[in-house]
Amino acid sequence: MSLETKKILLGISGGIAAYKTPELVRRLRERGADVQIILTHSANEFVTETSLQAVSGKPIRSNIWDKEAEAAMGHIELARWADVILIAPATAEMLSRLASGSAGDLLTTVCLASEAEVVVAPAMNRVMWSNPAVQANRKLLEDRGVQILGPDSGSQACGEEGAGRMLDPQQIAEKVMAPKLTSVSSLVLRGKTVMITAGPTREPLDPVRYITNRSSGKMGYAMAVAARDAGANVILVSGPVSLVPPTGVKVVNIESADDLLAAAHAEVAETDIFIAAAAVADYRPSVRENTKIKKSADEITLSMVKTPDVLATISRLAERPFCVGFAAETDNVKDYALGKLTKKRLDMIVANRVGENLGFDCDDNAAVVYWRGGEQAFPMASKAQLADDLMQLVTERYKLRNSEEVIAANSVARD
Repeated sequence: MSLETKKILLGISGGIAAYKTPELVRRLRERGADVQIILTHSANEFVTETSLQAVSGKPIRSNIWDKEAEAAMGHIELARWADVILIAPATAEMLSRLASGSAGDLLTTVCLASEAEVVVAPAMNRVMWSNPAVQANRKLLEDRGVQILGPDSGSQACGEEGAGRMLDPQQIAEKVMAPKLTSVSSLVLRGKTVMITAGPTREPLDPVRYITNRSSGKMGYAMAVAARDAGANVILVSGPVSLVPPTGVKVVNIESADDLLAAAHAEVAETDIFIAAAAVADYRPSVRENTKIKKSADEITLSMVKTPDVLATISRLAERPFCVGFAAETDNVKDYALGKLTKKRLDMIVANRVGENLGFDCDDNAAVVYWRGGEQAFPMASKAQLADDLMQLVTERYKLRNSEEVIAANSVARD
């Protein structure tokens, strides 16, 4: 199945995020998708059939009792036509109906009658999303193989802040239209454990102040989602960020570089791949004051000491995992990255330039990956898309290293 012929059956349920679906259709079609839309009765309150037909180029289906369509078993025809059934937005009600196997309307009936992959992009109020019933339905759907995209965190139509926003249409389109990782990654990573570090560290100066950096954690969190979607068991060791933890991932929260080192060592024995995407502070104050430092002198001098090198420590273990580093540099990016690759005895390193409107705090990124004897560049893309591409490459290199180790072990045994 090529991207040019990918058939997407887009189901739109009745949430306010439905207003974003014409843009989603445009994003899917510009990537080569053929889009057929099913509109639920409630969704028709937020977006019109006229606008959706204009952007999709196809008549909109909404009624299971459409006599003309059902005379030819239209719902079965739709179920067999689709390569992917994408439901965006997916309301709490829609998740419940999918989980229970309901077939009360055209969309849920098609879902039950189809063998296509089902992908849902939830969208609802933050309290609804965190409700145990919704989370139970989410887990049940994931256990059945339904892919959950998002939700995102931020301001909501109700005026509240938190997790529950539907992902941006471009992010959804990239995820749905990306080449499937199942060809390599899910077969290689099934049953494997991937540990990923993400975000900044905070090195305390006194009870109210700390030294940190501008890392948002977005790249590390995107890598965790990509590894999870590729079939791995994922441990995300996260510094303090404002991101919503990915579902289906074990999250270990830390503050300082020392915390990060302890957390990594606690999990490394069961880890097959270690991806160090965290921006760990290189130095910390040599003394942490027990009381707040007062503003008295015109100048103060801080004495700093090195923090532990978490990645180097893990990579030098006798029974070490496959180690992937990140090099965020303002200049001489390639030289510094290659130096770290050699000095820290890494299997791969992901290098990118950071600075004003680059890398940190951004939703997009570009990178070059280096390993001994090779490199591969990835152009500017969303961090979600870049994470998928990086995970594919990491999986390929991990598989190759394991194959080489088996060959070497067999050669020693024969000798």
